[in-house]
Amino acid sequence: MERNDCDVVIVGAGPTGLALAVGLRLYGLRVRVLEKQDSGKREARAGIVWHRAMEVLADLGCAERFVEEGVPLNSTELIVQGRTVGVLDLTASGTRWPNPLSIEQDAVERLLAERLGEVGGSIEWSTEATAVRMAEDAAEVEVRCADGRPRTLRCAWVVGCEGSHSLVRKAVGVPFDGGPRRHLQVAQINAKVDWRLPYHGDRTYLLLDKDLSLGCAPRPGGGYRCFAFTREPDAAPLTPVTVEEMRQLLMRAAHDSDVWLTPTLPEWTNRARFQDRFARTLRSGRALLAGDSAHLWAPIGGRGLNTGLRGAHNLAWKLASVVRGWAPPELLDTYSAEQRRTALRVMRRTRRDVLESPGTWQVLLAMRLVGRHVLGTRWATDRIRGRLADLDLDHRGSPLSAPGGGDRMPDQQVWADGGEHSLHALLSYRHWTLLSVGERPAPAPALASCPMPVTVRAVSPTHPSRQLPDNSLVLVRPDLHIGLQTRSPEEVTAYLGRWCTHPGTASGQ
Repeated sequence: MERNDCDVVIVGAGPTGLALAVGLRLYGLRVRVLEKQDSGKREARAGIVWHRAMEVLADLGCAERFVEEGVPLNSTELIVQGRTVGVLDLTASGTRWPNPLSIEQDAVERLLAERLGEVGGSIEWSTEATAVRMAEDAAEVEVRCADGRPRTLRCAWVVGCEGSHSLVRKAVGVPFDGGPRRHLQVAQINAKVDWRLPYHGDRTYLLLDKDLSLGCAPRPGGGYRCFAFTREPDAAPLTPVTVEEMRQLLMRAAHDSDVWLTPTLPEWTNRARFQDRFARTLRSGRALLAGDSAHLWAPIGGRGLNTGLRGAHNLAWKLASVVRGWAPPELLDTYSAEQRRTALRVMRRTRRDVLESPGTWQVLLAMRLVGRHVLGTRWATDRIRGRLADLDLDHRGSPLSAPGGGDRMPDQQVWADGGEHSLHALLSYRHWTLLSVGERPAPAPALASCPMPVTVRAVSPTHPSRQLPDNSLVLVRPDLHIGLQTRSPEEVTAYLGRWCTHPGTASGQ
């Protein structure tokens, strides 16, 4: 047989492609990352990483350096038609990363690229994929290198992470369903703002008015990322954003006639309209799709970046398990099902997001009448915070979720190995973990016949926990989601037997 040049070719070195490459390298796979540009992003673009994505970065081994370069955000002040309605605490429980992070996309890509280098990977700059061909046992990618020479790369799997015009998606004929988001536009600028509202280095402002939602988020280096969602005619030209235009929008949103802006250096502005599109499947044979190649929508709340990181986190351990021969290729179909469901839920949330969508009179009236009460209610604020943080997104209904499975395992204090520990510190992205729970834990099954790496740990929660019932066995996936919750060792054995490669079964090599 002809030898593959690598296990996986990733087309596109944006945040999703880089995160995927890091995850695959943690499992020792041979990965090539192709990027047609000659260097990383030189513009700010997406500006916030939410709590769940911080957990992803922690699994990839680089969350701490993100915190060093970013700005942790503690709260959001909601202002409706010039009047403060309330302040939402953004600090979440059940995670080692309780605050979202303001950090711009050029820094995200640089830090992920540094981490990729540390785990033995690299980016092939000025290398453009020009064609993709599928075979039953491999894929071929035609590339044009920096010197203009054509070359053919042979790999076991190819992943399209190159954006909305994905060559990989088009090559395998996967439809990209959807269309433009009508009458919605965003104008953005990085600037210092002189107005009546005090500067808090850890607080964002969200200001609502008729047909306008305007946010100001502290950014690394000082100043704000100012972004304004407005209802605009779809035929209006996409002209550059000016300082005076954003000043007028800030004056209107804050009901303050004395507002001045000074662009930060390097200057950055952006104006954009959006598409709502979804690939009909994220797997076709040996081709997979992730990030904007797989799903696309308005970047309200930075959801595109965060959902792309979550998708890479979901895909990397599954693709590694298939390539290593630990699991059958059908495991990758669960990536497609889970990530499409997650992305669809996120898109629907952005459509229903009354806080970051241009306000209607009905929304503004409701905010003025009940907004203060809602933001003063613990149940409501917990729900809003959980949705913002993405900590409530589950994989219930997935073929990989047995009874009791699907939810993300929250972090909590547990007794283990004679001491008190953070549960997440006992888990690892490089293997499954079987938690045997209780003072008299249930007997763990024999795992010698399972090729997938599974670590068994006896734990006891310091406080009652729905996810860790007493005398139970809880099987946690590498990406922190629960696969199975049971009291029966035989059910664990059957579950792993379903998703493990059996002797004589062909691997994903």
